[in-house]
Amino acid sequence: MFAAIGFVVLIAMVFGGFILAGGSMGVILHALPLEMMIIGGAAAGSLLIGNSGPHIKAIGGGVMTAFKGSKYKKQDFLDCIFLVSKLMKMLRTEGPVALEPHIEDPASSPVFSEYPTLLKDSTLVHLICDSLRLVVVSSGQLDPHAVEDVVDQAIKTHHHEAIAPAEGLQSLADALPALGIVAAVLGIVKTMGSIDKPPAILGEMIGSALVGTFLGIFLAYGLVGPLANRCKQVIDADGAMYHVAKQIIIASLHGHPQPLVIEAARSSLGHANQPSFADVFDGMRGR
Repeated sequence: MFAAIGFVVLIAMVFGGFILAGGSMGVILHALPLEMMIIGGAAAGSLLIGNSGPHIKAIGGGVMTAFKGSKYKKQDFLDCIFLVSKLMKMLRTEGPVALEPHIEDPASSPVFSEYPTLLKDSTLVHLICDSLRLVVVSSGQLDPHAVEDVVDQAIKTHHHEAIAPAEGLQSLADALPALGIVAAVLGIVKTMGSIDKPPAILGEMIGSALVGTFLGIFLAYGLVGPLANRCKQVIDADGAMYHVAKQIIIASLHGHPQPLVIEAARSSLGHANQPSFADVFDGMRGR
């Protein structure tokens, strides 16, 4: 929502200010198709050269992520606390045998089925199930620090892959000003080939060439760069879900009291997604 609003504000303020200052959109509109062909084509070509098919698809997904925003709301983080706490309580009170069916087939688990939004996140489900599977197969004899190292590595690997679209967009943003200069230089070369033309025609040709520089900088710092930053923000915000699950699992394996485990996970969340103390503990009592 905000990305779309920001795009409208960007276009309105830049070109509105230009028009109010007495500028004519005619020169820009006349040059725009060919300049966009050069800059956009060069940008597309550089993406194809520097990325594989899945990476290019991921970059496209990153643009959609920036516009759609985070897939998780405050209630989802609260549900994650409830889900993992319930599984850890089952492990503690009923033992590994009772827990095993839930982590081996989470899609059929009545515990996981209570949280359909979380169940759709295969990364989160695998993180929880794989971590607890280590505990089950070791009959609870694993050092919690060793489990924590494994979970940290899994989260790090996922984040490295998840952040790639934002990094790809940022690389594109960094390249666009230079590609705009390429378009402008080609325009100047064309102008120099027509140096015998009247000043009015030369002025229009130089103006068209400068549109390339403008577009490269405008797209880089006004559109693609902010989209890359927004994409990174969304990915980081969604990634907090995995840290909540990890914190509850590891703290529970260390034998800390459940209220302390849950409060540590709750307080680790940013204020935008942090449920209140009452929401968490009233919810736990109701379950």
